[in-house]
Amino acid sequence: MTDSARNALRGARRVVVKIGTNALTSATGRFNRAHFEALGQDLLWAAQGRELVVVSSGAIALGMERLGLPSRPRDIPGKQACAAVGQSRLMQAYEEAFSHASRAVAQVLLTHEDVQERRRYLNVKHTLDRLLAAGVVPVINENDTVSVDELKFGDNDTLASLVAGVVEADALVLLSDVEGLYTADPRRDADARLMPSVPGVTPEVLALAGDATSAVGTGGMASKVRAAARAAELGIPCVITSGAVPGRLRAVLLGEEVGTLFEPAGNRRSARTAWIAHALRPRGRLVVDAGAREAIVTGKRSLLPSGVKAVEGEFSRGDPVDLADATGTVFARGLSTYDASDLRRISGRRSADIEAVLGYRYLDEAVHRDDLAVL
Repeated sequence: MTDSARNALRGARRVVVKIGTNALTSATGRFNRAHFEALGQDLLWAAQGRELVVVSSGAIALGMERLGLPSRPRDIPGKQACAAVGQSRLMQAYEEAFSHASRAVAQVLLTHEDVQERRRYLNVKHTLDRLLAAGVVPVINENDTVSVDELKFGDNDTLASLVAGVVEADALVLLSDVEGLYTADPRRDADARLMPSVPGVTPEVLALAGDATSAVGTGGMASKVRAAARAAELGIPCVITSGAVPGRLRAVLLGEEVGTLFEPAGNRRSARTAWIAHALRPRGRLVVDAGAREAIVTGKRSLLPSGVKAVEGEFSRGDPVDLADATGTVFARGLSTYDASDLRRISGRRSADIEAVLGYRYLDEAVHRDDLAVL
């Protein structure tokens, strides 16, 4: 599939490009303006005849520069203060870059709640669709000033994969400070080889990615590989390549063999299933028996109360919950039909007994198939 996937990149009409902090800064962590100008030319080229969405890091690094800080703050308020100062400077840089082609840019700041709650998720989707239809380039970042979760490992890689799903992109490009995924850590192993393509993300592939982070950025290769896996599940080809080398983005969109291509899955998730699988954060966990697991994974069935062995956490009806087997392995995620206290009362019982136990029956299922995604 590799050749056809590379060809698909050449024909991509809607592209999401994630630019990492390390692709925008120098070795000392300062914003590299000369390099940004070269990267801006690549983005301008990519925007010609395409709809382009940019997910950009760099606000904290620019804030560090403006405040004269020698290193990245370790405390959350310090990082948020840097982001508040740096975000306007980041947008000014993009405004100037795209002004050469008279292209308008739009700042879009998101928190995880904006994709967690379905109504807000759809609002984000409609706004981005309208901006793209108007020829505007959305520049998206996490709302660092108010979002604590964003400041954790892998922030904008996860965001980029979610955005690719929201806008139904044809391609996702993750620009980093490395060429792609290697067979070993190239900093430690001289025999490490770049992997030109990955047909599927397995535990072995994730093990190759490691979990390294940097002093300026918050992500690492593992977060990029997971982001690529999410995109692949949506049927979106994803390439991880270096943003430090001018022309890499052009090469990707011309179908050239650069970076590491993560091939799209043959069976594409629906937008709703992808939202459940990747955008939602579980509020609890249901431990199920082997029969229920088989029915869900192989039979594509709903989870009935009779298959629930234990209910962990406190959650309300409609909240996302993980489904785990007896070993603790999470294999699915879904929206609970009942709250945690009621589900505990009916777990292990037949659906016909629900009304007698609770005094009402909302549905026969603990998690309905339409509200469930196998991971």
